[in-house]
Amino acid sequence: MLIEIRNLDKNYIMGEIEVPALIDVNVSIKQNEYVAIMGPSGSGKSTLMNILGCLDTPSGGNYFFNDVDVSSLNDDQLSAMRNREIGFIFQSFNLLPRMSSLHNVELPLMYAGILKNERRERAINALERVGLADRMGHKPTELSGGQRQRVAIARALVTNPGILLADEPTGALDSKTGDEIMNLFDELHREGNTIILITHEQEIADYAHRTIFLKDGKIFTDEPNKRFKK
Repeated sequence: MLIEIRNLDKNYIMGEIEVPALIDVNVSIKQNEYVAIMGPSGSGKSTLMNILGCLDTPSGGNYFFNDVDVSSLNDDQLSAMRNREIGFIFQSFNLLPRMSSLHNVELPLMYAGILKNERRERAINALERVGLADRMGHKPTELSGGQRQRVAIARALVTNPGILLADEPTGALDSKTGDEIMNLFDELHREGNTIILITHEQEIADYAHRTIFLKDGKIFTDEPNKRFKK
């Protein structure tokens, strides 16, 4: 099992009050699964995403990634896990405006200490995978919203992560461009990537093969999407 979450709780301290964000959450995700996590505002989906992405730690329970107990790691170990195993894709793209597409995609490899020739080759390959071979020298301001998101996806792919964690990846795009990005996720899933998609839109969640629905910090439903039910 790639991801195993057992009896996970997350509480936040608000003044003198302890507020539960996640309550006794149990989730298993296999390698090459395509999972959507849904829920209304305040349901706990962002908290779960942060824990899956090693950006936060649980208050109780365990999170295992490839049999490593992530919930027991210190900050440096969490940072190393993030850089090595998780490719993040955000609604706002998070690209550096003064850098070309190629340099934006190279950044995670620079942080990982990869030598220049290798990181350049890997960044070029990642941009080719997302259909941006002809936009490598362009800066974000010279690209459309869909192209910027493709650069962000290439940047997420370049480290060959264990999972792609996409937070509202079509939220800043028009519907046509959003469909193009979701079709790209379909291609990446067919190539063997494990994808976890955070969304509040049912039509976006329907691209995934399985949907986990959170409500009041608990898993309300966890089942295959209709078109993938056997």
